[in-house]
Amino acid sequence: MPSETHEILIVDLDGTLLRSDMLFESFWSAFARDWRSPFLSVAALTDGRASLKRYLAITSAVETDTLPFDKEVIAFVQAWRESGGKTALVTASDRDFADAIAAQLGIFDEVHGSDGKLNLKGDNKALFLEERFGPKGFAYMGDAKADIPVWQRSAKAITVNASDSLRRKAEDVCENAEHLVTDTKSFKPYIKAVRPHQWLKNILVFLPMLAAHQLDNQTFLLTLLAFVCFSLVASSVYVLNDLLDLAADRAHPRKRMRPFASGSLPIAHGTWMAAGLLILGGTLAIGISPVFFLAMVIYYFLTMAYSLYFKRALVIDICVLAGLYTIRIIAGGAATGITLSIWLLAFSVFFFLSLAAVKRQAELIDSAKRGNLKASGRGYHVEDLPIISMIAIGAGYVSVLVMILYVNSPAVVELYRYPQALWGVCAVLLYWITHTVMVTHRGDMHDDPVVYAAKDRISQICMLIILGFTLAGALA
Repeated sequence: MPSETHEILIVDLDGTLLRSDMLFESFWSAFARDWRSPFLSVAALTDGRASLKRYLAITSAVETDTLPFDKEVIAFVQAWRESGGKTALVTASDRDFADAIAAQLGIFDEVHGSDGKLNLKGDNKALFLEERFGPKGFAYMGDAKADIPVWQRSAKAITVNASDSLRRKAEDVCENAEHLVTDTKSFKPYIKAVRPHQWLKNILVFLPMLAAHQLDNQTFLLTLLAFVCFSLVASSVYVLNDLLDLAADRAHPRKRMRPFASGSLPIAHGTWMAAGLLILGGTLAIGISPVFFLAMVIYYFLTMAYSLYFKRALVIDICVLAGLYTIRIIAGGAATGITLSIWLLAFSVFFFLSLAAVKRQAELIDSAKRGNLKASGRGYHVEDLPIISMIAIGAGYVSVLVMILYVNSPAVVELYRYPQALWGVCAVLLYWITHTVMVTHRGDMHDDPVVYAAKDRISQICMLIILGFTLAGALA
């Protein structure tokens, strides 16, 4: 608390008051708005980090009222003021962000930030504070190694969620040190960010092997490697998508708890995670085969295009989603050299178009329940619900029709001893698609229908029955 020697508390923003970093927040916000932003950011950086921060502050659209602030730090600042001390927000982030945040919180007497020319960090911040408040005339609350020069000139050092080594350094440079712990270190947010439950979708790479009844060891090993590769690249995409979708996720009642949106995982770490997972998956893909690598490249760039543009484009978005599912099947064929059946490709396109429409249907129903007329970050309005529902059920029924035509084709006789058993598969699929659309219509669908299908008891029973009919047709 304040004393005669240090009446003013200086608070850092990034990683201290805020469970995030405004440089990364503004970078990903600008990137989500304009794909050219990373290249323009490099140009701005040639004039220094302060210039980069000013460019990103101007071009981004960060909503400061949804940012993940540290409530315990806010309480500490409020207690300081209530005991008679003054407070100031002094940050290396651009002053436009600092002003907006200070106005929103209303707990600071002064606000200072980088101005496009001076990067208010490290030694620059230390000299600025010493000139303004005098030697040892302030207490400073920070969280990073760059704050050591500031603590050296402060009357009191306050660390926030600092490592043991940083605490010791703060104590070495400042006799009066206090350590504030508001968060516990955990690896769980990292696991959650890569979404291992979503790897279930990548099982589709096994479909060519199973559909062709080619079950030898070499084919299985290649398919397994393809699955691992797809999971790594897909996780890179999930991380990237979360970074690009920060604003929309924070406006969503469930998605706001995702690691990056909630602040439980630093955005800076997500940036390196996305790059590292992509490099690892790409290297593995090259080792499998050039054709498989090409399929992975197409998948990644199509996903990038979806995240940056197509997900906000009417109808195109669900077509792209269906294509991303189908690419997994194509990649499975590319990894093993299996020629894909036109029946399999036709079925997958319509079936996954149905699931993509179900996903949008669920989002619109969720928006309607919350009183929003438009799904956040999407190109649909609530009044589009009847059409989206028709697309979901229509595409699903067409996929069943393709299955029926396949059952009656000469190709099926070559693979199944008793192809008539596959009629049971058609019947179960018809039921499941209808049931899924009804569940979605009632507002009980998960954000992702594939995850819903994996957890739903009725869906699990349907999958077992389909497996039973398939085995009966192949082994009878």
